[in-house]
Amino acid sequence: MSELFDAVDALVASRAPLPPAQERKRLRTAHGLTLDEVAAVLKVRRATVSGWESVKKTVEPRGPEREAYARLLNKLAELYPAPAAPKEPASTAVPAACTGTLAPVETQTVPPGPVSDAADTTASGSTRTPVSAPPAAARAATSRPARTTRPSPPTRRPDPKKAPRADTPADGTGLRFENGPLAVVDVEDGQVLAYCTGGLVLDVPAKSLPALVEWTLGEARLGQPRLSGAGRDADPLLVLTEAALKRFGLPTALSEEERLAGRIPEGHRVVKQLARADWKLTKRGLGPWARIYRPAQGSERACVQLCIPAWHALDARHWGGAGQLPPAELARMLGLYASRVMTPRGSTAVTGLELMTALHPPTRASAPDTDGRRHSEHNPGSLGKDPVDPAPCEAPDGHPLLADLPRFHVRGPREKLFEEAYDWARPMTDAECTLRHLVGIDVNMAFAAGANGLLVGLGAPTHVKAPRFDPKLPGSWLVDLSHVDLSRVKVGKEWVQLDGSLLPSPFTPKGERPEGPAWYATPTVAYAVELGYEVRPLEAYVRYENGRYLDGWYQRLRDAYLATMADLGVRADMDPPEFLAAMHAYQERDPHLAIVASAIKATVKGGLGKLRERPRGEGWRPGQPWRALSRPTWRPDIRAAVISRTRTNLHRKVVKHAAFTGRYPVAILSDCVVYAAAGPSPLDVLPYRDGKPLPGGFKLGVNPGLVKHEGTQTVLWGEEVRERFDAPDLNLARYIKDGAVTDVDNGE
Repeated sequence: MSELFDAVDALVASRAPLPPAQERKRLRTAHGLTLDEVAAVLKVRRATVSGWESVKKTVEPRGPEREAYARLLNKLAELYPAPAAPKEPASTAVPAACTGTLAPVETQTVPPGPVSDAADTTASGSTRTPVSAPPAAARAATSRPARTTRPSPPTRRPDPKKAPRADTPADGTGLRFENGPLAVVDVEDGQVLAYCTGGLVLDVPAKSLPALVEWTLGEARLGQPRLSGAGRDADPLLVLTEAALKRFGLPTALSEEERLAGRIPEGHRVVKQLARADWKLTKRGLGPWARIYRPAQGSERACVQLCIPAWHALDARHWGGAGQLPPAELARMLGLYASRVMTPRGSTAVTGLELMTALHPPTRASAPDTDGRRHSEHNPGSLGKDPVDPAPCEAPDGHPLLADLPRFHVRGPREKLFEEAYDWARPMTDAECTLRHLVGIDVNMAFAAGANGLLVGLGAPTHVKAPRFDPKLPGSWLVDLSHVDLSRVKVGKEWVQLDGSLLPSPFTPKGERPEGPAWYATPTVAYAVELGYEVRPLEAYVRYENGRYLDGWYQRLRDAYLATMADLGVRADMDPPEFLAAMHAYQERDPHLAIVASAIKATVKGGLGKLRERPRGEGWRPGQPWRALSRPTWRPDIRAAVISRTRTNLHRKVVKHAAFTGRYPVAILSDCVVYAAAGPSPLDVLPYRDGKPLPGGFKLGVNPGLVKHEGTQTVLWGEEVRERFDAPDLNLARYIKDGAVTDVDNGE
């Protein structure tokens, strides 16, 4: 009888409805499962599982695979129920952070008196000012959102043992984070105001920094939902203007000593106020980016982050003049970045690293035990919660693993993994000097594209002697690649003859040919095999526990960049001439959106750089550990693998371009390549036939991995610059954008 029941269950399951494709993907990623893991369990191909999750053209499973797949989804749905659908807000205003529009704030003036339909008052008494659409003349005259004059009730100090819950409004209604991820706190006419995303303005009753923190956690309804089912919600972010700093007793600028320390002194009266109110600061203290918290009570967090632009929290290299924007515009710009990337946790580099952890938390809740309790367990696909030591060849100089080396010892290629971006140039040939222009093309988000689909190690390395090279095994390999001859290489399945003297070596950042065994990351060695040459590693440090850890990180940053560029008028579906025209002065169309795009790109590079963060003062001495080493995300091997893949990706395109067109690069700097050409446009360099680019070569477009126009100068300019500095191989890619060259640029 049981066999009949099993057969009936199987028959029902084979026809049972499955959740939509988007929900299938959400359940899989929430549990930290990869497509490969699911495919292996269900005994199907990876592409089959990907088709089951495809939103554009969903392929439905059949037969026993459907039954097993339905069972998997049901189990995951029990662990990770779908989030409740958000309630429709009372106002019909559309938040600008959702649309990508960063125009001046448009508001509706609300006269004093009883609260009307024009304002939605929160449980704390704070007033919500929705966005409206006045005529253009009225918009031009409006500098700040209007607010109601209804006061907020005074904030009472809660019991320190019972931290206020940000997810439970006082009246039990509304959404946990309905007011957005952050607020810019300013003071106008003696009243403290919190400018949120979407044009919302809240009256703030707080008269001190501790009271502001308590109001934020108890009443402001600020924050951002978690990016992963096993993660945690983002803490609310408060951006303090200079007026707010004065109001709460903080300096409007840091002294030179405070700037170097990165914080104000612990004896400052505001720091003492926080301590008396049982609030704590992290080790970095009260500085440009500060976290104020109370120890968690069970699953409840009580933490607020501060951003202080007046203390140079927003680096002008990545955020432009964002720190000088009016509060409402700054809230919209940071809110757009938060909605597309994540709530900033610090510099763009810090945020890029935190995004990796937010998408792959180190732990997750286990299945219920016999008592129905869940416990913390390792989250598959993450780096875990404990740091791991690198291989000795991967450790930077000064690392504790190298403490026994003699002082002033310089490690050579046989001792040190040196995977860095290109900085290569060569003298121009006579034929190239007869051309008129030097055209620079730049790879969009090259390092993000290098991270896409890359297998990286998740655990500690294993030392292996005389291993057989495996291109699917992340690690560092000691191997001699000096025999690879770029004059004869494989392109696809065919051998081609090239002028190897005009090409950089793909194995060294300076483009020099290796002279013997050296340490390389897996993508570099795999590229040597792809070029048609045999490799025989002498030893290796490999990581058998591995995965595509950076895929989700890449996808989120890619989507953020493409959405922002689309708002700036640069779409992914443009043909080459249309794309080049759209890219021309695109920053001027909306300077605020252009800042967001710049910050997204900086998040990519900075996040990868943080994987190998070096000591930052603090009395560090060689051979001693530094603070970054305590992070599970201090992984120089992952950084090296991404750079290795990015560099070999670029070299592959250069080789295919040379094989197809006979043109060779004059200079390469990181992700910028310079060619001599008869005309000033990238279309004079890149081969397009019937509107189609060379397969596997350079292609114009906004997507990561495609290229854009970096700049054009004349060949005479290039020769004059090299003659001026008496440097025939001066890297012209460094100056191709605007042609400006100074003695400082040349290091003189």
